[in-house]
Amino acid sequence: MRAVVDAAKLHNIPIRVGVNGGSIQSDLLKKYGNTAKSLYESAVQNVRLLEKFGFDNIVISAKASDVKRTIDVYRLLSKLQYPLHIGVTEAGLGEDALVKSSVALGSLLADGIGDTVRVSMTGDPVQEVSAAKKILRAVGLDNNYVEIVACPTCGRTAFDMTSIVEELKERTKNINKNLKIAVMGCVVNGPGEARECNFGIAGGADKSALFVNGKVVGTVDNDKITETLMKLTEEYVG
Repeated sequence: MRAVVDAAKLHNIPIRVGVNGGSIQSDLLKKYGNTAKSLYESAVQNVRLLEKFGFDNIVISAKASDVKRTIDVYRLLSKLQYPLHIGVTEAGLGEDALVKSSVALGSLLADGIGDTVRVSMTGDPVQEVSAAKKILRAVGLDNNYVEIVACPTCGRTAFDMTSIVEELKERTKNINKNLKIAVMGCVVNGPGEARECNFGIAGGADKSALFVNGKVVGTVDNDKITETLMKLTEEYVG
């Protein structure tokens, strides 16, 4: 351990203390069970050992597959004042993994806990990067993208809102600029609910209300909604 620490010091390389719910020391398991407390104590023991060797360039991670345990252990670890690498391990496939990671990481990031993130998903690791971006955007830590705000479909919706939202997402996916576009189902609540958006439409049967910064500025035929919003997007991003 001392040789590793000396080498890390020499080259200014941080050491990550990583504890895992599947390999907690037997004495801690006996005392606390497989809980956030046992994960926390395991991490603390290893951190204190590094500190004993005069080393404090430390990052901590605590791997658990349980969402609540993950949230609890990182809240405990946040008191140590070391950078934290957060994530839910063995989260599973696709949507299940995304939901588990979103709940755990979103809860922590919203409280200002976490310095680097890992979304664990079975399969192609490229999907993990995409999922991590979505989580960071949802908690407001990444604003350099086009956000499409759309209300749930209800009985007042009289036009094909879904296809418009899908096309706008596809056509704006590579724009790295903070922009909010609203596609709302009706004029009853649409402009008011989307007043924080840069611009958008509130749909009707044949025509839709076009609004900019929460104020209605005109109407647009429904078959021209996408092109109208894309023209405004192009003008906005320059």
